[in-house]
Amino acid sequence: MDDMVIAEKLQAFGLTRQEAAIYLCLCRNGTLTGYEAAKLTGISRSNVYNALAGLTEKGAAYLMEGSASRYTPVPVGELCDDKLRAMREAKVWLEQNVPRAIQPEDGYITILGEQQILDRMHHMLESAEKRVYLAASRERIEAFAPELTALLTRRIKVVLLSDRMTEGLKGAAFYRTEGKEDQVRLITDSRYVLTGELTGSRQDICLYSGQRVFVDTLKEAMRNEIKLIELAGKKKKTKGEV
Repeated sequence: MDDMVIAEKLQAFGLTRQEAAIYLCLCRNGTLTGYEAAKLTGISRSNVYNALAGLTEKGAAYLMEGSASRYTPVPVGELCDDKLRAMREAKVWLEQNVPRAIQPEDGYITILGEQQILDRMHHMLESAEKRVYLAASRERIEAFAPELTALLTRRIKVVLLSDRMTEGLKGAAFYRTEGKEDQVRLITDSRYVLTGELTGSRQDICLYSGQRVFVDTLKEAMRNEIKLIELAGKKKKTKGEV
């Protein structure tokens, strides 16, 4: 596994890039002094000691008792669990104390970047209460399998338009469509829409809106597409019977 990838994942849990590098060194080599960590990583001793202090403060390393200051890493699973627990507690507090902004449901919001678009889609699916229409490539749909499965378990209508059926989503209505690998369209509860291109780039752009006319227009377009797919399927079946 590339150390850069591991460092990026560790940064998602609140470590700096340098702290992530030192933490990874501790995980590979066990209990170390600051001098030993500096020698193994090539990072200056002053920066290593700052990083070790940060790791200790953030609950990612323990300072061992003894004549020399030695540090040992907190197991990564325990570290992640602790951070997630703290974030859940912080979420509850923030939801109770931060003023709620008025959401522009009748306007249009431009969402930039792959991760921001995916985050919005995850939230839309988690918040759905009645029905979901999702058009995307199978690879994209598979990324939302947990949310879609939860919706189906709650008997919420799920309609998928994709190039191939996604395994494990029994109960979802599926319609095969081709030639739209980078396009994504999502409608939840006939109230919210997200549509645009999702190529995996920071320059990806999608439009999100709760504007009634826009929602109805996209919903009607998807319904018409489904009708065409159904008609094409019937024609193929008829030809096969002849």
